[in-house]
Amino acid sequence: MEPRRWTNPSQPQTLSIAVFLLYANAVFGVLAMARFGAFPIVYVAVVAGSVAAGWGVANERKWAYPLAIAMAFAPFLIRAYYFGTAALFSTDIINLMFEVALVALLLHPQSRDYQRIWFK
Repeated sequence: MEPRRWTNPSQPQTLSIAVFLLYANAVFGVLAMARFGAFPIVYVAVVAGSVAAGWGVANERKWAYPLAIAMAFAPFLIRAYYFGTAALFSTDIINLMFEVALVALLLHPQSRDYQRIWFK
């Protein structure tokens, strides 16, 4: 029986950092919900999806990589849906930097090759 883990240091650096950013997105989503005192289904889905994707990528599950990509693009899609395409990049610069970094890390050729070869 193989061990289950929350992080996997044997993965390429791009995937390891992406796992941490997925967990960070989930934590910040929970903090945002607690701050506003509301739990919209969209935020709950993004938080749960980010945790599931991070755990699945760390455990090299094939289903987790597409979910991670979906969770990486979710903030952009949510902003586009609610505020239109003009507001796609209209968040604070630090938040935008982490969102773009997560997308770049997951779509990096090293990440894609690793998941194609090793994920089960």
